Amino acid sequence: MENTLSLRKNKIFLRLAAVALSVTASVIFVQLFHYAGMISGLDAAVGAALLPMHIPVLISGFLCGPAVGFAVGSLSPVISFLISGMPTSALLPFMVIELAVYGLVSGALSKTKLPLFASVLTAQTAGRIARAMAVVFAIYIIGNESLTLASIKTFILSGIFGIVIQWVAVPFAVEKMKGLGKYYE
Repeated sequence: MENTLSLRKNKIFLRLAAVALSVTASVIFVQLFHYAGMISGLDAAVGAALLPMHIPVLISGFLCGPAVGFAVGSLSPVISFLISGMPTSALLPFMVIELAVYGLVSGALSKTKLPLFASVLTAQTAGRIARAMAVVFAIYIIGNESLTLASIKTFILSGIFGIVIQWVAVPFAVEKMKGLGKYYE
């Protein structure tokens, strides 16, 4: 009984550590891309195009499971906003929804036999659909007049390059770090 309790405590600690490290990586990625945007004169367009926060969220889901992926996806944009004001307060709720779904779905798919590339594509699609549904909800149910249906097209098209980067970076990183995930199960 005592050994079981000790193992449970270790798993909880390792999951919390995974969340902390992944959120930290997400925030650092955003800051690096924010500074690159400032230097290049493109400002936030660099982050909107390359989607740096999405990569650690997807990786954490694939390596550590749906609970950790969901936590990282939910917390990363909030912590980043509190530290840097990025994403903007107008985008924050939509990014939280999108990234939470990315982390949840990637974590759920990590236990399947689906090829990793297909799993990344599925998680991305689910996250983008959740964000689009949140925008529609904000427009038609809440009455947010600052949003339009065109904003859905804009966030999808502006992030195409980042999505393609994720197709390469996430499977590569997950394959390289795969042995770590067993410690969080």
